[in-house]
Amino acid sequence: MRHSSLLSCLLALTTLPALAQDVSVTIAPVRDKFARSDEVLVRVTLLNTSATPQFLLKWHTPAGGVAAPLFEVLREGQPVRYLGIKVKRAAPGPDDYLRLEPGASLSSTVELSALYEMNVTGPYQLRYRTASSGLFAGAGMRPMPGTLASSQVGIWIDGRLPRGARPPAKQAATGGGLEFSKCSNAQQEQLAAAVDAGKAMTVDAHNYLAAGAGGNQYGARYANWFGVFDAGRAAIVSSNYTAIRDAFENKPLKIDCGCNEDYFAYVYPAQPYAIYVCKAFWTAPLTGTDSRGGTLLHELSHFDVVAATDDHVYGQQGAAELARMDPARAVRNADSHEYFGENSPPQQ
Repeated sequence: MRHSSLLSCLLALTTLPALAQDVSVTIAPVRDKFARSDEVLVRVTLLNTSATPQFLLKWHTPAGGVAAPLFEVLREGQPVRYLGIKVKRAAPGPDDYLRLEPGASLSSTVELSALYEMNVTGPYQLRYRTASSGLFAGAGMRPMPGTLASSQVGIWIDGRLPRGARPPAKQAATGGGLEFSKCSNAQQEQLAAAVDAGKAMTVDAHNYLAAGAGGNQYGARYANWFGVFDAGRAAIVSSNYTAIRDAFENKPLKIDCGCNEDYFAYVYPAQPYAIYVCKAFWTAPLTGTDSRGGTLLHELSHFDVVAATDDHVYGQQGAAELARMDPARAVRNADSHEYFGENSPPQQ
């Protein structure tokens, strides 16, 4: 009998309904229509509609950032792919809950196009929807099941891809394709322009080297960044630019926008062709010294299968000094390749 009673209790517990939704959630897009270069921003508001404090599991709210598929996003009525992270966590404890006082609200602005595949033109339907067996905390901070769901809202996006296209996209900027990770629609637009700029710099540098090959016809542009002419070193530079150009034109580039460090960008040399762009990248000019286009050229040169360059020195002054004092290292220095490609100020 005791076994039967215990089983009945367990069955009753498993069929308990989710905790009544004493917290409402609403979403409001900042506009109804978004251009291809716009951030897709929505305002999420949580409101405690009860007379008692409510405790919500933080990672099921946008407070502190979104690290789970908290939204239901449809395009033309069909689900779109979630691009964000999914995290393995320990079971929630008291510190993992957010306290919301009676009548209090919490609002957060969320950029959706870096989290969901929203680069295709068309109508989108958005809804905040999340559920968990520990979404709320009850007496004694005991996890309780619950659901948060908003009404559905509609927006229109003029995306980088035409209506009806099937992502992921293979952009025209590079023959091998261009893929993004954690990049908003606005960032994707800027990155496509940066890839085109970096490619143009590389083509120009490659053509310069080809025009002077075999006749010691290189001028100040070459000498300033790679030192006095030497046939062996010049062959290395030429080979490097051939490989960098091939990477821009024929390899599958993947650019990740998730870095929050202060530097420009980084790569793992043994993992082509993924480039991680950071804070300084977004404040850089498109072309010119230390530009976005030049940064991509710099990072591509690092890959072992491209040019395997190192970072012996940074900055124009250091790179110019390296060319004068140690040209053998200059032809292996990434910034030297970047400045030669950027050619700012122009030299012949």
